Amino acid sequence: MGIDTFRTANKFDAEVITQLVNQAYRPASELAGWTHESDLVSGNRISAGQVTDILSSPNSVILVGLKDSTIMACVHVEKVDRSCHIGMLAVLPNQQGAGDGKQMLAYAESYANEFFGAERAVMVVVSLRGELIDFYLRRGYQRTGAIMDYPLSANAGTPKYANLKVEVLEKHFNVAIKSTTHLNSNL
Repeated sequence: MGIDTFRTANKFDAEVITQLVNQAYRPASELAGWTHESDLVSGNRISAGQVTDILSSPNSVILVGLKDSTIMACVHVEKVDRSCHIGMLAVLPNQQGAGDGKQMLAYAESYANEFFGAERAVMVVVSLRGELIDFYLRRGYQRTGAIMDYPLSANAGTPKYANLKVEVLEKHFNVAIKSTTHLNSNL
């Protein structure tokens, strides 16, 4: 697996994170990895201003996975009551399929549980992304039955199809732990 270090992002990472997320979610067809949604949604997934806003929000972090000091992956974790919303999981397209996404997701879940005391993780996925939903189901997420319209107000792109929906998935953690014993920044 490619990631050798994890850390919390800072304002100096905003542009790199923006490029990474947009490359992973909405790449040009010749650069696309398996997780993109370019055929379903147009426009950028996120702007540098949105990343900066996330980084300055309380109870919200962007975690990054690095290989030799280069950001290879990222994920947003936000505490909401006893849950954490996990989103914006992105891996460089040319690194997808090598296990970095699994590593990044596992780190985000541990972080949510240990640092935020979350009892469950919640995520929202475009409902037509069956292969991505299957990826999360294999990692212990469950369908909640909640399906909503694509969130145009989030400024995360414009659906190419009328009535595009998103689906809510969740994963319950066994016990909320307030210890950081196994969340070492180096693997």
